Amino acid sequence: MKRQIKIWIDADACPVVIKEILFRAAERTRIETILVANKLLRVPPSPFIRAFQVPGGFDVADNRIVEELQSGDLVITADIPLAAQVIAKGGHALNPRGELYSTANIQERLAMRNFMEELRGSGVDISGPAAFSQNDRQAFAAELDRFLQRHSDLRASPLHAKPKHQKTAGEI
Repeated sequence: MKRQIKIWIDADACPVVIKEILFRAAERTRIETILVANKLLRVPPSPFIRAFQVPGGFDVADNRIVEELQSGDLVITADIPLAAQVIAKGGHALNPRGELYSTANIQERLAMRNFMEELRGSGVDISGPAAFSQNDRQAFAAELDRFLQRHSDLRASPLHAKPKHQKTAGEI
């Protein structure tokens, strides 16, 4: 029997609205969803959702995610170096703005991140990312739905079938 994927969330910087989409998806699909952060997190009562609190420190949550994830699992993160580690280990990485990182694009994203970090380090004033928008939320929900349809056992199991009246994460 094929192992069902898990969803790991780099939760320290994940927007609340994205966590809410993920909580609904976990309930709808019955996929285990694990939040990892260095602070105490509140999660809804659910057999499919849990949170790990790790000690504070540089990359402690990231390292825990990489240590625990298995090939095929999905990690939600805006941290490009973490996404690169996830992909190298055979996982999938989706950022909260809806971009699915892959072997085809992660090296480019990593190079751009490092270049921007060098510019900031040399004193060049570079603005950060744009504020999180409704379009970002919708792009994330749509990409999450596409990923779950492609990578889960939902289609094969009538237990997990979505009722016709139930909304997708993107419609909520």
